[in-house]
Amino acid sequence: MAIKTIQELPDSATWEEIEERVRFLAGIEKGLADIKAGKVVPHAEVKESLKRWLTR
Repeated sequence: MAIKTIQELPDSATWEEIEERVRFLAGIEKGLADIKAGKVVPHAEVKESLKRWLTR
């Protein structure tokens, strides 16, 4: 994934931009794996948590 990502970036990309892009894509991959594994919080539960958090 890292090599493909680097190849798709413009030649002018900095090391920081490359690192940021690789980390971003790795985070997406992790999130998708978590979803597949059922490691998610139901939408209704998130809404309820936010409601309590925002009314403090």
